[in-house]
Amino acid sequence: MSSPSLSPPRSAFQAYVAEWLRNPRGDVLSGILVALALIPEAIAFSIIAGVDPQVGLYASFIIAMVIAFVGGRPAMISAATGAMALVMTGLVRDHGLQYLFAATILTGVLQLAFGWAGLARYLKFVPRPVMTGFVNALAILIFLAQLPQFAGEGWQMYALLALALAIIYLLPRVFRAVPSPLVAIVVVSLVAVFAHADVRTVGDMGRLPSTLPLLSLPQVPLTLETLGTIFPVALTLSLVGLLESLLTAQLVDERTDTTSDKNTESRGQGIANVVTGFFGGMAGCAMIGQSMINVSSGGRGRLSTFVAGVFLLLLILVMQPLLVQIPMAALVAVMIMVSVGTFDWNSLRTLTRVPRGETLVMLATVAVTVVTHDLSKGVLVGVVLSALLFARQVSQLSSVSYGDAPDGTRTYHVNGQLFFVSTHDFVRSFDLTDPAAPAVQRVVIDMTGAHLWDGSAVAALDKVRARFAARGLPPEVVGLNAASETLIDRLTAGGPAGGH
Repeated sequence: MSSPSLSPPRSAFQAYVAEWLRNPRGDVLSGILVALALIPEAIAFSIIAGVDPQVGLYASFIIAMVIAFVGGRPAMISAATGAMALVMTGLVRDHGLQYLFAATILTGVLQLAFGWAGLARYLKFVPRPVMTGFVNALAILIFLAQLPQFAGEGWQMYALLALALAIIYLLPRVFRAVPSPLVAIVVVSLVAVFAHADVRTVGDMGRLPSTLPLLSLPQVPLTLETLGTIFPVALTLSLVGLLESLLTAQLVDERTDTTSDKNTESRGQGIANVVTGFFGGMAGCAMIGQSMINVSSGGRGRLSTFVAGVFLLLLILVMQPLLVQIPMAALVAVMIMVSVGTFDWNSLRTLTRVPRGETLVMLATVAVTVVTHDLSKGVLVGVVLSALLFARQVSQLSSVSYGDAPDGTRTYHVNGQLFFVSTHDFVRSFDLTDPAAPAVQRVVIDMTGAHLWDGSAVAALDKVRARFAARGLPPEVVGLNAASETLIDRLTAGGPAGGH
């Protein structure tokens, strides 16, 4: 009797195809919704960067379509973003649009290099409180970004907004075949048109392109001076873009309970930016807000990202007469939904139960991000603060105790991790000024329970040995582990400390 054959594991190609076809209906509907939400964002980010709206729109549909094929995180939406736009403003103002296109291409090249170098593995150094602060700050920024849409608007804007929010939150209780935000956009648009509502529409946001972008080389001198001009901007864009993209990928991983290849995503972001730079678009990266819209509306595969890009192109070129009539109230309602859904409300409920250090890190990340409107700065502050608090906490776990033997030997027992933060207290722990000290004839420092991590620890141990030697009691250091001995051998010319 033959044993039952096991089905062979899926090949990489089969897995890739599955990422396209496993959820076609949900991906198409969610992609359409994302495309509608991309319009005002792309226009707004173009204005921030100081370029024509078509630059952001071109970038958005090109990046979305390219990343759908080469990205490492299915269902994640990449396009023109505010964080990237802020970095571009100076270059566009001082040198013009063509230099922006050149910087965009160089940004992509650098991201490709970072992807091949495996930079994504450093994502593990972003602590959980920083991730929580990152998500909460993003939710707040998304909400704050909607407030300018209310400037100068009357009661009709608020009425349409209320109608859209009611549809978004109440419709799923009775009908789920179509994402409720998509239904809200259609219904509110029809109401606004037939009621001749005096409200701001997509058409009021700026001039939309009417032709496809053309492939062209940036019209800049191919000189070292040009490279010196665009390289600092491109390096900043590449790092900000990768940070935002990889953190967004991590967030989508958690929301969908799946995993993704972050290095592939890094390379994919690079390829997308190289392509968009040659077609007259600005550099972009993953968009957390639109990615959350996609995932919340049922998007799970690469098809959702591709549909978002293609439908955005159709909206701009084919359906522009309809597109320009969509009230901003409907799109604002969708973004408010995203803001509410993105915020980690559990982080508020557990605020008093988690360690105070973690709460401080989360709040600092939120505060810096909201004040600067720069997610990368908030994350950087959060990571640095986490490292400092961790170092302080670990340093408090080291201790020094001693015991005296009848033969006049005093043995100091050192326990814990010795590095630059803990060395000050370590040195102060050795004292021969107590009444029993005159009877001490010999000093032993037992390092069995300790580990030396850096040059500061080695210097502190040498300082303790020198102090005892000055009193005529050169200590014997015992119990050093192999790693600590190796570090001492490398950093001190005289070899290991003491007679261990």
